[in-house]
Amino acid sequence: MLRLLGLLLTVLGAIVAAVVTWPQFFRLERTFPFAQIVSLRGVMVVAFAAVCVLMLLVALIRPLRAFAASIAIIAAIAAIANGGILASRGLGSEALPLKTDTAIRVMTWNTAGDATDAYLIAQTAIAMQADIVALPETTIETGEAVAVAMREMGSPMWAHHENFGELEGYPDWAANSTTLLISPSLGDYAVVESTSGDASNTTTVPTVVAMPVDGNGPTIVAAHAVAPRQDDMDHWRSDLTWLADQCASDNVIMAGDFNATVDNMARLGVDDADLGRCHDAASATGTGAVGTWSTSWPELVGTPIDHVLATGAWTATGSVVLGSLDDSGSDHRPLVVQFEPAG
Repeated sequence: MLRLLGLLLTVLGAIVAAVVTWPQFFRLERTFPFAQIVSLRGVMVVAFAAVCVLMLLVALIRPLRAFAASIAIIAAIAAIANGGILASRGLGSEALPLKTDTAIRVMTWNTAGDATDAYLIAQTAIAMQADIVALPETTIETGEAVAVAMREMGSPMWAHHENFGELEGYPDWAANSTTLLISPSLGDYAVVESTSGDASNTTTVPTVVAMPVDGNGPTIVAAHAVAPRQDDMDHWRSDLTWLADQCASDNVIMAGDFNATVDNMARLGVDDADLGRCHDAASATGTGAVGTWSTSWPELVGTPIDHVLATGAWTATGSVVLGSLDDSGSDHRPLVVQFEPAG
C-alpha cells in the first residue's frame, strides 16, 4: 500500500513539475496560478534545487529511499530545465554596443509614480542616449519635467501621454497615466486611438499609441497591461491580446510594462514572433532572463515583465537591464535596447 502511495505521489510530482515548467504545452500559460508561477522561473530553479537536496537527505532513511530518490530526480530535472530555459534567453549583458548613426535606443521604466525623481529619469535617459522613453505609471507632469530636464542637457524630447483619469479609491494613482517621450529627430508624432475588436486601449491602466504625422517611421507604443491578479485575469488576457494586435503592421516599436513574461505570450505571436508580429529584443540579445521586477529581488530571481519589442523592420543589436538603479524608488528596473534598421 505504501509503495503504491509512493508511486502515485511520484507520478503526481512529475506532472506538477512538467506543468509549471512548460505550461504552454498544456495551454495554461495565461491561467491562474500557472501564469504567475511560470513568470518566476528563477524562483522555481531555487525551489526545485532545494527539493532535490531535501529529498537526497530523506533518501538516507532506508524505507523512504526509493521514493525520495525518485522525487529528487524529478526535482533535479525540473531545476535544470528551468535553468536551461533562462540561460537560453540570456543572463544579462554589461553594456550596449556603440551607438551608430542609424541606431535607435529605446528605454522603458515603470517609475512607480512619484517614487522616482524626474531628474534621475532624465539623467538615465541621457546617459543611455535614448531616443524613445516609455514610462508606465508616470503622469504627464512628471513626463514634461523629464523632457525639460533632457532638453536642458542637450537632448530635447516631445512628451505624449494617455490618462484614464481618477479611479474611485485611487485619486492620485499614477498607474492611471502612461507617458511616452520621443526625440524630435524621429519626426513629429501624434497619439491616436487604436481600436481592436471592442477595445480601443488596454483595460485598466493606459497604453500610448503614437504614429508619425507624415507616415514615415515606426508606430511607437508605450504599453502597460494590468497585473495578473486573480480578479483581473480576464482583463490581463484581454490586454495582452490587444497589445498583440498593435503589432500587426510592418513597422512597430513597443515598450513598457506588460506584467507578463515571454512564457505568458505563448501563442500570441505570428510567424515565430513573440507578440503579434513583434519580437522580444531582450531575449534576442542575451538579457531575456534578467528580472526587471522586483528591485527587492536579485536580478536572476526576479521576473522579466518589462519588454521592448519590434517588428521585422528593426534588428535588436543589444540590450541591458540597469540594476544599478535599484535604490531609485521604483520597484522596476529600466530596460534599454538598441535597434538598427533591418536590411
